Amino acid sequence: MAESVSEESAERLWGLRDRPAPKTRPALNLERVAAAAIELADAEGMPAVSMQQVAARLGVTKMALYRHVANKAELVAVMIETAVGEPPDLTAIPDWRERLATWAEGMRTAWQRHPWLPVATVGDRMEGPREIGWTESAVAALEGTGLDGGERMDAVFLLSGHIRNTQSADTAGTQPWTSGRELNPVITDLLARHGYAFPALVAATASVDGAPLDNGWRFGLDRILDGLAVLIDSRRS
Repeated sequence: MAESVSEESAERLWGLRDRPAPKTRPALNLERVAAAAIELADAEGMPAVSMQQVAARLGVTKMALYRHVANKAELVAVMIETAVGEPPDLTAIPDWRERLATWAEGMRTAWQRHPWLPVATVGDRMEGPREIGWTESAVAALEGTGLDGGERMDAVFLLSGHIRNTQSADTAGTQPWTSGRELNPVITDLLARHGYAFPALVAATASVDGAPLDNGWRFGLDRILDGLAVLIDSRRS
């Protein structure tokens, strides 16, 4: 059974932003625990993160961590809350499309900085004020467009999924090509012998000169925003 985050854990998570910066470096605090766990995840991925490994990185015992986080679920929640950073203030951007594009680029940058975030931010879990603030920022970006609350939430969900799916070559799915828009060498060899059965794939791969090497990030973002623009224009008319 997955570990849960208690009410006490939630209070600690939501109190992160209100904690005063220490004037002297203490032996151990919640911020240092989170930083060590993030460094470990950045270097080795989420599977490497455990209470034992984080304790070893800090040079303390595993039991010492439990004075700051109740369990791994709370540790991961604090990691996410720290790593995502403050949500963007988009109020100075007048156009909804530019607001959403700025938001999406910001979230993508945060996830590229910490590639474990897409893995960690799934499932039923506790979310902190920063993470929820990112959703708030995106939903608010669509105010005044004529979309109702459900449609705005769905639009943000769609954008978030696009960011997740195009995060990197490793998370882009079961595509038969490399991050350089070239066919995987094994697939290349197979198509050399069986390409007659996949003419569209062979032709498409041969004509990608000049296409951005971003797993379809910009193409998909523009198409999502284009679709929203059609819907928004229909409501305004």
